[in-house]
Amino acid sequence: MRAAYLREMGLWPLWRLRQGQAAGSAQGTQPQAVPLPAGEGASPADGGGAEIARLDWAALKERVTACTACPLHQTRTQAVFGVGDEAAQWLFVGEAPGAEEDARGEPFVGQAGKLLDNMLASIGLGRGDNVYIANVLKCRPPGNRNPHPDEVRRCEPYLARQIELIRPRLIVTLGKFAAQTLLGKEATIASLRGTVHDYRGIPLIVSYHPAYLLRNLPDKAKAWEDLCLARQTMAERQGTEAR
Repeated sequence: MRAAYLREMGLWPLWRLRQGQAAGSAQGTQPQAVPLPAGEGASPADGGGAEIARLDWAALKERVTACTACPLHQTRTQAVFGVGDEAAQWLFVGEAPGAEEDARGEPFVGQAGKLLDNMLASIGLGRGDNVYIANVLKCRPPGNRNPHPDEVRRCEPYLARQIELIRPRLIVTLGKFAAQTLLGKEATIASLRGTVHDYRGIPLIVSYHPAYLLRNLPDKAKAWEDLCLARQTMAERQGTEAR
């Protein structure tokens, strides 16, 4: 069954991870604490961040659905809150909804969503089964353009509160903007991959966005390495907590 998922990802039979490669990539690497810079991502310009940090799931969903904190609310069909197990150990964070997500109100649907589902299945996971999926932005940028810094700044408190409520054991960011937002620094995916980062005490793995992988097929092999690192990191954390 796993071979079928890897074949869908374009990683079978050519892209088998060499034995020990995932362990070797993380060997000797300690989680790096990269705190958010002071004042960045802490609260939107309207000062609502402190209030958002106190919301429960129901109130947070209502707040996101009705949000008008940035101009994106004027062009969205609906806000895309997130989907999955609200007590999940695994959290996958993307960048922003696309056209299909905006229409259906769920993150990662269409071809990118199918690829993400195959990626999850390749390491024994499934959408909604101990997995939560969210985006940094809850509204679609027009034309699927890149998020603007002010849009990220105003929307990040929603994601921060989701993370606080879920309390995942591992975060996997998908795409540059998700990684930069949670790590609080500008850097390339290439420079951030292969390392276990830290988000407020939670291990964080950086990988590519599925939509990017659909356009850049050779990098699917690198995404597979990232998944193996994530799986190994989760296993190590669970082993440590069991002692």
